Amino acid sequence: MKVVLFGAQGFAGRNVANELRQHQIEVIESSLRDGLDLRDADAVTAFLRVHQPTHIVNCAAHVGSLNYVTEKAATVVADNSRMILGMYEAIATACPQALVINPIANCAYPAKADLFREDEWWDGHLHRSVLSYGATRRLLWATAECFQMQYGIRSINLLTPNMYGPYDSTDPNKAHALNALISKFVKAEKIAQPELPIWGTGVAIREWLYAPDFARIVRAVLEQPDRSGLETPLNVAQNDGLSVKELVDIIQSKFDYQGRVVWDHTKPDGAPKKVMDDTRFRQVFPSFEFTDFEQGIANTIAYYESVFPY
Repeated sequence: MKVVLFGAQGFAGRNVANELRQHQIEVIESSLRDGLDLRDADAVTAFLRVHQPTHIVNCAAHVGSLNYVTEKAATVVADNSRMILGMYEAIATACPQALVINPIANCAYPAKADLFREDEWWDGHLHRSVLSYGATRRLLWATAECFQMQYGIRSINLLTPNMYGPYDSTDPNKAHALNALISKFVKAEKIAQPELPIWGTGVAIREWLYAPDFARIVRAVLEQPDRSGLETPLNVAQNDGLSVKELVDIIQSKFDYQGRVVWDHTKPDGAPKKVMDDTRFRQVFPSFEFTDFEQGIANTIAYYESVFPY
């Protein structure tokens, strides 16, 4: 097995790279920071011709908070669309035999859905707050299918909830929502900040996936890609959600923060509820054990404390 990991310096990518290295899986890391731009199909083709991977894990994306993907909507949709097309064009030219694994964020699900089921993820419009990014997640699936039809490239698509854990950005405008909350609490406690602003109203309900758990799923797929159930997009799901208000209460209980939490209602909440059905996931991964949420929170707090100041 020879794995190319795109987006290796990003949040999900760093967690995947750690997991693969710990299990002695050869991984060739690549990212925009390292100089490879997936929007440049010729450059990606040359890279893949040199390395000839058997597997490609695609963790590359231009993404940020709800506020970020709204303010930068045109840039986000353009960059991600070009990255997807550039990557698949390069694979078709250089290594069409490689298996591609794509995480697809659950913002690709329709805004009207309360429980996200795989067979229903095309059944409606996206929530406007994630239109720029969610549209490219649907494009990623469609592109993978079209390149399979013409070139025989096999892709496995994993639908993922909001992730949290180590290695995310320290900028709340770029970090995933739960990590942004934790980084804010770490900073507020360290500098004795009198007020801590939290974006939105706190009513939105989200499911959370610990990023190292996602990395373990990726390794399991790499090691056994022919298991039944991976032929179509699969939720990496626990069928469980918490409101942002509940999250803030849990996180705050881990700190001795003496300031005041202030909710900023001018910032968007996003879709009211994002919880993923886990029926098919449990059929494909019946024995997989997710990290306890309280432990995942503690580990994420420890990470942000280790990289402070920011």
